[in-house]
Amino acid sequence: MARSAVHSLRPPVADATGTVPLRRVFVRDLVATARIGVHRHEKKAPQRVRINIELLVPEDGRPLNDRLANVVDYEAIVVGVRALTSEGHVNLVETLAERIAMLCLRDRRVHTARVRVEKLEVFADAASVGIEIERHNG
Repeated sequence: MARSAVHSLRPPVADATGTVPLRRVFVRDLVATARIGVHRHEKKAPQRVRINIELLVPEDGRPLNDRLANVVDYEAIVVGVRALTSEGHVNLVETLAERIAMLCLRDRRVHTARVRVEKLEVFADAASVGIEIERHNG
């Protein structure tokens, strides 16, 4: 595609019903090591958690201009999540999920953050256990 054509691309704007188009930004199956859990054995050693994030971002009709600054940066989200999981012990997966949602919602363009945190090695007969939350800006 020609450079000038890329710079002229604009996301769609609200349709006749007033429905605003959404962009879905996601991080799927990010596995991190975290110190998490309420039990004594969980406080002694880190464990693997799987994190899934979906962000709903209303499109405002402004051109993207093929610039990272004009979109929600999933790399920044991943870096932030890695920092959160390495900060120290957290008792509850709910607490970690809330912190991740707050991290995502710092970008005011994000309307909704859906966050799932799963502990992967709790029960031998279950693939995972965890929590999923949905939080909103505004």
